[in-house]
Amino acid sequence: MASLAQTDIEETARQTRTMIRYLAPGDFVTRRYVSQGEEMNTGDYADYEMVVRDGMPIRDHFEFDTHGFMLARSPSAVSDFHDKEEVTAKYERETEDAIRRLTGADKVVARGWMIRTSLDLSEHIKKKQENYQHSGGVQPPAGEAHIDFNPRTARAVAEATYREHFPDGPGFRRFIATSFWRTFSPGPQDVPLAVCDGRSAPLGDEESNTLFVVDEFPTGDALTAPVEGEEEMIAATIFRYNPNHRWWYFSNMNVDDVLFFKFYDSDESTTWRCPHTAFIDSSFPDAKPRESIELRSIAFFE
Repeated sequence: MASLAQTDIEETARQTRTMIRYLAPGDFVTRRYVSQGEEMNTGDYADYEMVVRDGMPIRDHFEFDTHGFMLARSPSAVSDFHDKEEVTAKYERETEDAIRRLTGADKVVARGWMIRTSLDLSEHIKKKQENYQHSGGVQPPAGEAHIDFNPRTARAVAEATYREHFPDGPGFRRFIATSFWRTFSPGPQDVPLAVCDGRSAPLGDEESNTLFVVDEFPTGDALTAPVEGEEEMIAATIFRYNPNHRWWYFSNMNVDDVLFFKFYDSDESTTWRCPHTAFIDSSFPDAKPRESIELRSIAFFE
């Protein structure tokens, strides 16, 4: 991983203080349960006051392989991100093209999208349907420091994705699992996304968090009861508090702005991962509800 050298331009950034949620000290069964319009974690979490820097005035300073994230301009042909049919028809293909352009990858495969919003989802929750699929829906912001894939999951997803989409391909020498994150509500947003400079998040502060997609949340002991094969299931990475974590966000993003960041890069000589979380931004008294769309993908270099 690249070393962290704080440049003078970064020290000019406006700062705001907020609470970032981390996994609390102790040993826990760590799982994330998701259902329609709702998400919950097992284990204990605690909020820690952290500085978040505003990178918007220096947006062109951030480099994907140096910081683990970048802010790009990528206009979309989608006119209504709440129109599921339009998003499905247009967004995945245009995003794959954009990621090829941004990374120089040979092939890119989109792996589903999700709307996230700080608006009230109570009516959405009341209309739950059976066999919930964790893609193409509407969920609240994810409010703890995390990465959507742990390294084992990223490698397994990349290998399975390549076999499925390119069965006759030559194979790949490098892959990057990413998020392509866009807000489509007017700024400033009340609960924006913060990203952590991956160089400030060394190994040792994290745990795996297994994903369970359910129609209804289990209760009591069932939340943490042993599950056969759990070690092979999709899992995220969650983080414990580290005062050296260096958090950034980009205020007043508009619909043409995309925050592009890494879940895992198999080339670990780069900054290969980027913790992230939603946070409450109290620095703008006129903040508006956040609505955003995130798209996961795997970029392959052959």
